[in-house]
Amino acid sequence: MVKWRKESALDLYNLVAAIFLLAAPWLFAHANPAAAAIDLRISGAAIAIMSLAAIVAFSIWEEWINLLVGCWLIASPWLLGFTHTRAMHFSIAAGAVVAFMALLELWLEYEKAHFGLAASQAAERH
Repeated sequence: MVKWRKESALDLYNLVAAIFLLAAPWLFAHANPAAAAIDLRISGAAIAIMSLAAIVAFSIWEEWINLLVGCWLIASPWLLGFTHTRAMHFSIAAGAVVAFMALLELWLEYEKAHFGLAASQAAERH
């Protein structure tokens, strides 16, 4: 059974971004070079797999992978040579969203682990 966490909503948002990434090559079929289409499909699949895995059985490394894929999406137009296309703008926007969601979830998990522990220890002392 899947244990729902508050932070799982962020994984759902990443899953939605992944679906858009997977659909992007068809949305921009005439404007995308082959490199952009392949990049968006592979990145979308990776984000979808990591987001689903995080929903089913959360582990912090899944968020680190989403963060890396989000950063890759931001840099890939220059590295793969599809700058000044609609695919570039889409890749950067989706990468920023995915990276932000991953950073937010990493921060929330850090806060829960460190400040939640400190609060429970302080409550035990009183």
